[in-house]
Amino acid sequence: MAGVISEKPPGPDIGTRPRVKISEAEAEAEAEADATGWPGLHGQLTALVWACHPEPTVAVTVFASALAVASGRRAGGVAAVASAVLAGQLSVGWSNDLLDRHRDAAGERTGKPLVGAGLAPKTVAVATGTALAACVPLSVVAGGPAGPVHLVAVASAWGYNLGLKATPLSAGPYALSFALLPVFVVRGRPDRPATPWWLPLAAGLLGAGAHFTNVLPDLEVDVRTGVRGLPQRLGATGSRRSAAVLLAAGSVVAALGPPRRCAWRLAALAPVAVLTGFGLRRDDRSAFRAAMAVAAIDVALVVTAGVQLH
Repeated sequence: MAGVISEKPPGPDIGTRPRVKISEAEAEAEAEADATGWPGLHGQLTALVWACHPEPTVAVTVFASALAVASGRRAGGVAAVASAVLAGQLSVGWSNDLLDRHRDAAGERTGKPLVGAGLAPKTVAVATGTALAACVPLSVVAGGPAGPVHLVAVASAWGYNLGLKATPLSAGPYALSFALLPVFVVRGRPDRPATPWWLPLAAGLLGAGAHFTNVLPDLEVDVRTGVRGLPQRLGATGSRRSAAVLLAAGSVVAALGPPRRCAWRLAALAPVAVLTGFGLRRDDRSAFRAAMAVAAIDVALVVTAGVQLH
């Protein structure tokens, strides 16, 4: 999970924001920005935030933090995990938009900050490099000998951005990166406990399922611009079905994997069935959010099993 991910986060069309009443000085500054094609400082920062794919970035960081709490880490350890995962996610999100900027422009994706907001590629490149450089020491601090596990997860996500997204193996980096995240968090504790078998399996299935919902909004544009990953080859119907199976399977593993089971954990599978059975059939954006809801349920299942991790 650390590394991946979302290819097309839902966000505002930054390049077409509605006009509001502003002062004369602000109007002059905006006119200058319009004339040059560059947004002001506030606009640049806003665009940079959207370019990092904020929804999945925050979701993955929160998941890792919750898992760190469940595994018995203290406040400092939780903060270290959150910092390392956030840095990795930022590098992946920004590099995704940076590498795809020409394809996004050809597909007229004006909601992309590098296309519709006048965000400078150099700005994103600097941000990407800074986040990636910070990720290395932060991973070592958070995980000790397990730090390289997180770096492999981030490298896997970068592999997706660098070309695997356009191959039949496109789901692989999602599955690998998500599966390695709990290994990094659990094994990074000072006593180096073993990671329960069900934890990386559930995370890997969740990551692979998220991949299929994540690309749904832009399947047609992807095909036109040369991206032929597994979802594009399966089409919308095949991608929805694949996502439903993978997300449901991940939830079942999260619910039944821990040795101690209780009624409410089994009951949690009911909303998962609704979300995977009906939520994924709605519009493409709703499908992505349905996947995020399933992820939230899985996080709750993992957190409540935290006593099994230490």
